[in-house]
Amino acid sequence: MREWLPENHLAWFVLTAVEQLDLSAFYAAYRQDANGRPAHDPAMMVALLLYAYSRGQRSSRMIERACVEDIAFRVIAANRCPDHCTIARFRQRHESAIGELFGGVLALCADAGLVRVGVVAIDGTKIHADASHHATRDYEQIAREILADAAETDRLEDEQFGEARGDELPAELSTEQGRRGWLREAKRRLDDQRAQQARPIPARAVGLIGSICLAFGPQLFLQAPLGFLQPLRA
Repeated sequence: MREWLPENHLAWFVLTAVEQLDLSAFYAAYRQDANGRPAHDPAMMVALLLYAYSRGQRSSRMIERACVEDIAFRVIAANRCPDHCTIARFRQRHESAIGELFGGVLALCADAGLVRVGVVAIDGTKIHADASHHATRDYEQIAREILADAAETDRLEDEQFGEARGDELPAELSTEQGRRGWLREAKRRLDDQRAQQARPIPARAVGLIGSICLAFGPQLFLQAPLGFLQPLRA
């Protein structure tokens, strides 16, 4: 997948940064869990969340979608696609640890000039202009605010969509066969509507239409022998 993105893309920076992080606490949490191994590598999940939040994406549903449609997200996720429930649960379970890591990564991004040039989507007005030791705490606070924003975004979307992602096609359109059948039926309905609209006006409507035409236009309509309307120029 190295050829999918240019060498100077933020995704590579995030992946390299995550390689340098101590993620032992994440792996230990699963070793102590009776449920066994995680469905996805914690290192990948950490990188995915850090990259998404750095890009301004807070919604777990939109992160899931991006893992399908966005090349950079596919690179970060190693071409896997965790669903939004898995993403949200991972954030909830490791929120404190992710906040600390994210604060550190944001500080690294700032040191590399990525925040200043707008590569990383955070509010620069919250950051002190100096490079003192207080700056790291600033980034950790920003990270906590971003995580809180992500949690609230997911909560609102859960209320709206339930377990669904929210952008799924209806069941009848989810397969090629279903789409073809639906489109054939839709085309037939449209053809029927056009045919209905193109039918000649019956003779019994002549009186009403004739009155309207006399009142509003110079063109008069008379009943033809076959029962259709023919125009008669004044």
